[in-house]
Amino acid sequence: MELGLAGRRALVTGAGKGIGRSTVQALHAAGVQVVAVSRTQGDLDSLVRECPGVEPVCVDLGDWEATERALGGVGPVDLLVNNAAVALLQPFLEVTKEACDTSFDVNLRAVIQVSQIVARGLIARGAPGSIVNVSSQASQRALTNHGVYCECTQLHPTSHPQPAAGPAPLTQSLLIGATKGAMDMLTKVMALELGPHKIRVNTVNPTVVMTPMGKANWSDPVKAKTMLDRIPLGRFAEVQNVVDVILFLLSDHSGMTTGSAVPVDGGFLAT
Repeated sequence: MELGLAGRRALVTGAGKGIGRSTVQALHAAGVQVVAVSRTQGDLDSLVRECPGVEPVCVDLGDWEATERALGGVGPVDLLVNNAAVALLQPFLEVTKEACDTSFDVNLRAVIQVSQIVARGLIARGAPGSIVNVSSQASQRALTNHGVYCECTQLHPTSHPQPAAGPAPLTQSLLIGATKGAMDMLTKVMALELGPHKIRVNTVNPTVVMTPMGKANWSDPVKAKTMLDRIPLGRFAEVQNVVDVILFLLSDHSGMTTGSAVPVDGGFLAT
C-alpha cells in the first residue's frame, strides 16, 4: 500500500531503539523528513549514519524546561509519534515518589507537552495532522503473575533494580499499566478537542514485541508459554507489525480513524 507520506515532516520520540528507531527508518524510507528525539546521543549518532537527513534532537523528555528549549522551535511538523517511555518495576507497597514522578513525567506529561507543541503549530498553519501514541496491552488488561513488558519503552536509568529472573509479579506492572491507561484516555480527549482542527489522535497497543530487549527477556520457552497461551495467534509481535500500524494511522488511509486504541496483540485482549 502506498502510504502517501512523502514530503511530510514527522517527529518521533524514543527514536534511539526498538519501535521508535524502526519507525524512523520506515518513515525515512517513505520520503518523510524525520526529527528523531532520544535521550541517548550515541543512538542518535548511529541513526543519522543509517538514515542521512534525519534531524537528531537529544533531550530528556522528563525535563519540561529542557524539552521546551529543544523542541519549542522545532518548526512545522505534520506527523507525531509519541513513543518514548520508561518502565520502572516496583511492587505496589514499595512504589516510591521518585518512581511515580519519573513514570508520569515521561510516559504521560511529555506526551502532553510534545503534542501541544506539534498541535499548536498545526493549528497555526491551518494544516491537518496525525498523532500516534504508543501504548501497551498493559493499559487494558491486568496480568496476574506476569511482568507487562512494554517494548515501546526507552528504558530510563533507575536505582530500582528489576527482578533478576522470571516474570515480575502483577504489582510490579503498576506504573506501566497506570501511565498507559492514562495515555489511552488522554488520546480520546485529544481526539475530541483536536478533531475540529483536522488533527487525528490514536494509540497502538502492542503485546510483547520482539525487539532485542524483548528477545532477551522472553526467550525462555517456559516463561514465554504463560503469555503465549493467552494469545490466539500463538506468537509475539515483531517490530514491523507495530510499525506497520503506526504508519497506517499516520497516513490518510486511516482518515476516519481517531480516538481509537488499536491492539497489536495477536488477539490477547480478546481473551
